Amino acid sequence: MVSFYSGKTMSQQQKITIIEGPPPVFEDPGEAWPSSLGDSIRPFRAALTRMRTHNGPALVERCYHAWKSREPIVLEFRAPDGRITRAPIQAARYVPTPEGHLLMLWVRLNPEEVETEKGPEE
Repeated sequence: MVSFYSGKTMSQQQKITIIEGPPPVFEDPGEAWPSSLGDSIRPFRAALTRMRTHNGPALVERCYHAWKSREPIVLEFRAPDGRITRAPIQAARYVPTPEGHLLMLWVRLNPEEVETEKGPEE
């Protein structure tokens, strides 16, 4: 189970922070549409991460409100080497499960910094 803190930083940037649990595992989304969500002059890799939480609807709502206000929102987490890392969230969805909610976040990663794993369907 992953616990989150959702709030704004000193610079008022919206974020979802993983405060408990392992670092997220990023998967290749296996679809082309996530790459079309962000335009950037820098190369990026679209990735999907799945996490269990008890407040999936609130976290998706936080993303929706940030995007509606034309503000970015990031996933903040501690990388395996201990660094605090941020990945812009491009899309969000939750699925109810018997154990809580499964939060699915499609994020934009710097291709040099994070490796993605093959998705479950590959």
